[in-house]
Amino acid sequence: MSEIYLTKDGYEKLQAELAELKRQKNELSVEINEAREQGDLKENAGYIYGKEKQSQVMQRISELELRLRGAKLVDNLTINKDQVSLGATVTMRDEKSGSTLTYTLSSADEADPSAGKISVSSPLAQGLLGAAEGAALKIRLPNGEKHLTVLKVEYK
Repeated sequence: MSEIYLTKDGYEKLQAELAELKRQKNELSVEINEAREQGDLKENAGYIYGKEKQSQVMQRISELELRLRGAKLVDNLTINKDQVSLGATVTMRDEKSGSTLTYTLSSADEADPSAGKISVSSPLAQGLLGAAEGAALKIRLPNGEKHLTVLKVEYK
């Protein structure tokens, strides 16, 4: 299994999701027990649905616990703050359109493009990794090649 890197916010987000899933698991257990008391389990839709939902919740709980157990917090790592890496907020200029773009490179769990957070495994982020301020980059994206200039690299 590859190493999982998370920012502090991402780690806390996954912990909150885990806590919510554990709460749901407890509620589902009560619902399943109530449905079980109604008799014939083969034709009991509430019981069948509850067991299926419980299985999904348990699987996600296992995934999250595994991720959290092996996660390394980026905030605690020694990184070169002059170069783009996970956790960096990068401001760049698109040389073709002249527009300014700002993205924060995050783990896949934290990615939210509408909030300016892109996964470090995305094609754009992969092209930015290791770049420093002032770097002129040609990055191949699914919709064509982008010519970008890195204006600022900061870690918040």
